[in-house]
Amino acid sequence: MTNNHPLLDPAFAARPVPPRPAPRRARFSRRLRLLGLQTIGGLPARRLPARTQTKKILLIRPDHLGDLLFLTPALRRLRQLLPKAHISLLVGPWGLPIAQNNPHVDEILVCEFPGFTRTDKPSTWQPYRYLAKMARALKPHQFDTAVILRFDHWWGAWLAAAAGIPRRLGYNMPEVAPFLTDSLSYVDQRHEVEQNWRLAQFVISGDDDRPPDNRIGDTEFFLNAADSVWARDWLRAKTIDLARPLVVVHPGAGAAVKLWRVGAWAQVTDALAARFSAQCVLSGTAAERELCAAIAKKSAARTTIAAGETSLAQIAAIMARAALVIGPDTGPVKLAAAVGARTLSLYGPVDAVKFGPWGNPQRHRILRAGLACQPCNRLDFPAEETDAHFCVRGLSAAGIIAAAGEMMADNNASDSDS
Repeated sequence: MTNNHPLLDPAFAARPVPPRPAPRRARFSRRLRLLGLQTIGGLPARRLPARTQTKKILLIRPDHLGDLLFLTPALRRLRQLLPKAHISLLVGPWGLPIAQNNPHVDEILVCEFPGFTRTDKPSTWQPYRYLAKMARALKPHQFDTAVILRFDHWWGAWLAAAAGIPRRLGYNMPEVAPFLTDSLSYVDQRHEVEQNWRLAQFVISGDDDRPPDNRIGDTEFFLNAADSVWARDWLRAKTIDLARPLVVVHPGAGAAVKLWRVGAWAQVTDALAARFSAQCVLSGTAAERELCAAIAKKSAARTTIAAGETSLAQIAAIMARAALVIGPDTGPVKLAAAVGARTLSLYGPVDAVKFGPWGNPQRHRILRAGLACQPCNRLDFPAEETDAHFCVRGLSAAGIIAAAGEMMADNNASDSDS
């Protein structure tokens, strides 16, 4: 089967579409773990009466940047519903820069969630020893309610039970449900923002209402004045004219299959500079600086590299000034959406319906190749197989330039109207 989708580069359009990866069978160890968790958790505890008051609530979310930003509308909703409650958020140390200025949270607690540290597991038993340690640390807080926000996070559900938190809410997944007192069905093909919002509503009412998107509102990231001043001064120091449109390109991603071509990124920066006099900043981590330098070297337009020079809040403040932020499926593009920037995202294996930038589709556009194998939601292809999966790499520069141009023109029209 070949693909002639207009968003595919001609060099890729004639290639055979990769078959959708076969579902990986549950390994024996996973089945054994499920049996163990069900035994340890026992039968779900009796559901507490609806009249039970929620005064001290612990929200457990082990994930990284994008998923934590997806939580922010639910935090806002919980604060509206529970104005006098004490709301604590348990995140990994990687989540502190995302959550620390959120006014809807009273307290942030830190946990080195096993499986989310992006490092090798020290030993087979380390996650369970650490669970006992964290449970002892949480008990003195005397939480009356815990909410496990990730649908499959059995470790967090077990932690809440081990900490003696009497009411524990989450999704009715086989490995999670044994530790819960109240559970909600996880409905596939709903965005994670909506899933979080539903669970927040469930804490109060026990209802599974599906709200209209405009009721949920946007994701949020709270900048302070110092970060905004830093961004202005950094741009000036790089001799970037603040009166001209700024485009931020974040080319890096956490998986090789999500990456686009270096030369194609350079074509985009050149086209936007020629048509809109746009100035381009290439963002990323220190590890992505080499990738940004390769793009800058190929670009005929002047580009400025910010990779490795900013904190999360500082790059967010730069993005807040941008006319457009472009990148693959990655957390920083979702960060741009949370600070009000227009975004253009290149999606490949991941399901954009569930994990794409949240908000007005006119301001946050998602481009996909439309291959029959999308989305497969698999990122761990061996290096020797990556070339065969061109759902992002095969996107045409012309298609991305056209979409970016439309969004830049819309941004200019909005500026003129205001």
